[in-house]
Amino acid sequence: MKARRPSAFLCATALVAAGALPAAADDIVIGFAVAQSGFMQAYDEPATQAALIRIDEINAGGGLLGRQLRPVFADTSSDRAEGARAGLEVIEAGADLVVVSCDYDFGAPAALMAESNGKISFFLCAESVRAGIQGVGPHSFSASVLAPVQGATMVEWGHEVMGWNTYYVLLDTWTEYNRGICEGFDYKAPLIEGGEVVGRDTFVNDDASIAAQITRIRNLAEPPDAIMLCSMMPGVVSAIRQIRNAGIEVPILNGSGVDGSYWMDAVPGLSEFYIPVQGSIYGDDPDPAVEEFNQRFAERFGVRPSSQYAYPGYVMIDVWAKAVERAGSTDAAAVVAELEKMEGEPTLFGPRTFTSELHHQNQARYHIVKVDNGTPGVIDSWTISEPIPLDALVR
Repeated sequence: MKARRPSAFLCATALVAAGALPAAADDIVIGFAVAQSGFMQAYDEPATQAALIRIDEINAGGGLLGRQLRPVFADTSSDRAEGARAGLEVIEAGADLVVVSCDYDFGAPAALMAESNGKISFFLCAESVRAGIQGVGPHSFSASVLAPVQGATMVEWGHEVMGWNTYYVLLDTWTEYNRGICEGFDYKAPLIEGGEVVGRDTFVNDDASIAAQITRIRNLAEPPDAIMLCSMMPGVVSAIRQIRNAGIEVPILNGSGVDGSYWMDAVPGLSEFYIPVQGSIYGDDPDPAVEEFNQRFAERFGVRPSSQYAYPGYVMIDVWAKAVERAGSTDAAAVVAELEKMEGEPTLFGPRTFTSELHHQNQARYHIVKVDNGTPGVIDSWTISEPIPLDALVR
């Protein structure tokens, strides 16, 4: 099967990433079975671009094991059925590593294709534990931090720093990522002295109205200290707008999936909105090296990263290449063994640890971003007091 022709954007970046050199038989091929169209493109494209920057750096330094890295692409079209086909296409194009979409639900079809062919898959930024051993298999990893860590981070930071104790939980049941945020919240909240959930509701991402849920929040005897909203694009914007238009001004917490200012014009003057991020796209990251990366990204692609989800793409290539170098081979079993030895492996966006039981991060340092009158910025940093145990992640 011949790989489909990638978009003009990815054609251009692929040429740069390969150093504009002709393909060689001994190239190490990295196959990107990701969304070049559809709503997942907003997540997959920045992470893919960041991955290409790391590929450039490795190639400029002489390559990996003395060989050049060569990316190939197939478009999932943000469609699960197309994802499996895209995965097979890049495998047939010779991929040694299969890179799949940010979200578990949309990346799993390609990752499962890689697993069945004995290839390593890396989700660009999936944050469900199922995007790894527990859902795909022993060759599957994610470059990001688990969604439950985000929910746990927000409730622990909210209590310890802001003094919040009472919460209304509003879960968008559309994806595993959304459920993961709330699962992390539900794990950590009972461990916090005085923590109380005063109400709980669900909705689905494409619901036109959450009026009934908003009515239940307004009918509480006392407003909650904060709303724990577990949702993602595109429907989360409508939910936030409806909450604020109903006159509910209490703080709203969410996960990293809503990082970026590109959507905030739809909720004019948004304030008291808080999220955790691995690195800041806003020019205020406490680590100057992150802002240097943002500027390199802008020089290469003409725009700064649109959200923190660019960063795991860079991390993914970084840790995989280190494992290949240490294994002295691209053999999947050997590379997996080296990845599983990584404990606190330094990366530009925080340390990474992988084990034979977990191919994700169950504890991480997050920066806390607050949106004030439509302007986001880092106000604090927080690491949850202890990792979330495996049994709490897979329940």
